[in-house]
Amino acid sequence: MWKRLVFILLLVLSFSLSNPNIASAAGFKSFVDTTDGYEFLYPNGWLQVKVADGPDVVFHDLIEISENVSVIISPVPENKTLKELGTPTEVGYKLGKSALAPADSGRSAELVNALEQESDGKIYYILEYLVTLPDQQKRHNVTSVAVSRGKLFTFNASIPERRWQRVKNMMKDVVNSFSVY
Repeated sequence: MWKRLVFILLLVLSFSLSNPNIASAAGFKSFVDTTDGYEFLYPNGWLQVKVADGPDVVFHDLIEISENVSVIISPVPENKTLKELGTPTEVGYKLGKSALAPADSGRSAELVNALEQESDGKIYYILEYLVTLPDQQKRHNVTSVAVSRGKLFTFNASIPERRWQRVKNMMKDVVNSFSVY
């Protein structure tokens, strides 16, 4: 019995180490939109929500429904690249003012981190915000921004600040899984 258990554990461990994508994807499901050309992982137990006149797609936690991820697709002026739109910090400030805390919304968005990363030949800006709502509740947002085929893709994960420390690593994995093609 023990030999069988040890063998199975060694088999699972060696398979996980030989294929890190499977190990990192544990606990996640995959969403693929072949029409618009993007994909990402989202946590098990999250549900897709239909939203009219809003993001292209939204998923939220079944229990903590205010935890969510969404994708917004916008046209890019004159087919510019992401770098032509600005540095990560510049794009982060613009996005914070236009999407997360527009004028007269009563919200504020503080950009706390902005970096650039490359994956499969595409440039992504990873932006992190602390958002304060009109009722003074705080949320943590992590966003991945990319440009592909003349469109700006904005993938946003929004989490109540009170839960951020518990789900931070998982949400960063989710945001880093976002890819456009």
